[in-house]
Amino acid sequence: MRNKSVISEARDIRLAVELIELGARLQLLETETKLSRERLLKLYKEVRGESPPKGMLPFSTDWFMTWQPNIHASLFMAYHRFLRENTQLRGLDLIIKSFRMYLDQVKRNNMEPALSLTRAWTMVRFFDANMLALATCKCCGGQFVAHAFDPTKGYVCGLCNVPARAGKTRRAAAIKPIATVAA
Repeated sequence: MRNKSVISEARDIRLAVELIELGARLQLLETETKLSRERLLKLYKEVRGESPPKGMLPFSTDWFMTWQPNIHASLFMAYHRFLRENTQLRGLDLIIKSFRMYLDQVKRNNMEPALSLTRAWTMVRFFDANMLALATCKCCGGQFVAHAFDPTKGYVCGLCNVPARAGKTRRAAAIKPIATVAA
């Protein structure tokens, strides 16, 4: 019996380290492993070299509805759905693999990830609780994250109907004058 608990603890430690490397918050680690909070704090400090961020986990579905987060969340959910339908992955393994694919795609396109592992994990829980669903865009046919009970007939995604202020971030504004001076 002792060997099983040692193996289980070693598996939880490996999982916690992987989750920490992917940026998981402490609450996610506590939910997904059987390790004590004290052990997780030590692991977090060892892996990241700093204390974990404090504060509550995201608890609102509204964050996923804004323009850029919605596109990133929808990309993650496309990977999640594809892997769920075409592999044996389930649960946290499915989320981790989907998140790694999302990160690879974002990096390949020289973009900053808008979605954290903790937000992705939370979003999957929102889908499981029927708080979020996928809506099909009538223009491009893509599937996008939407509130579960919002009407989706005639839905148009944020890529087909880009908001006027999309991409108008402080960072983009700071880069533009530099590019103008260089020309």
